[in-house]
Amino acid sequence: MNSDTASSPSNQAFSMEDFAQALEKYDYEFAKDQLVKGKVVQYDSDGAYVDIGGKSPGFVPHREADLIAVDDLSTVIPMGEEFEFLVIKEQNAEGQVTLSRRQLQLQGAWERIAEIQESGKSVQLRVSGVNKGGITGEIEGLRGFVPRSHLQQRDNLESLVGQLITATFLEVNQEQRKLVLSQRDAMKAAAMTKISEGIIIEGTVVSLKPYGAFVDVGGVTGLLHIKEVSGARIESITKVFEPGQEIKVFIAQVDEYKNRLSFSTKVFEEYPGELLEKFEEVMANAEERLVKSQSEESK
Repeated sequence: MNSDTASSPSNQAFSMEDFAQALEKYDYEFAKDQLVKGKVVQYDSDGAYVDIGGKSPGFVPHREADLIAVDDLSTVIPMGEEFEFLVIKEQNAEGQVTLSRRQLQLQGAWERIAEIQESGKSVQLRVSGVNKGGITGEIEGLRGFVPRSHLQQRDNLESLVGQLITATFLEVNQEQRKLVLSQRDAMKAAAMTKISEGIIIEGTVVSLKPYGAFVDVGGVTGLLHIKEVSGARIESITKVFEPGQEIKVFIAQVDEYKNRLSFSTKVFEEYPGELLEKFEEVMANAEERLVKSQSEESK
């Protein structure tokens, strides 16, 4: 008999028993926090079973299938398609591990948010709830909070539910799962991009201090120092302005790093004290007066 054609145990096909014994020789230990790849092979009411190459399929609980809760798991982890999963619970007595897609997505969301915060860019937050301190909403699938003091609208917050608002990050803390945002700062940053030194802009006096008046110009507040109001000495700022008053100001300085603005109105005067004597006239002709003043300086 030819040795090439002779039947021997090594040439016989593997039986299922042989295959099972061969598997026993391999160590399929999966550690917590390990990344694995696999395909869904079965769904049940509690989750999905995933073939990850081990003795037993891994199990994905329903709530760990996706960042956003879904009723039908096949819409987020279709059968037969390969996905990455994170091992969140090590093997049980049957060799089965617990897996999560949600935890991977959470990690990615926190990383993206950290990048956005570092860049200083704003985000869109859809308002989903209201509480005593402000509003809550979702960004990248995570829950964010905007304090009432950092909202443009501070009353009737219920009317904001369902709306998209633009905000920037005040605090990003992954360990504490804390996201705090500000709509006010986002509006301020947007307004700052439209403001430049050397122009006249209309604003509203919002508060008075012994050293000057704070004027709001389109969502950004700047200081009109008492020494920049007029070329004449002023005893009290309250004798010149009052809260709510509409005025024109010259933007003397823009500090983009600190989001600070410095204003002046004395540049509109043709002589020291004119603003105090003819306030309405000076305000009405502010643009022409500035042009005249600048042309005289250039001579």
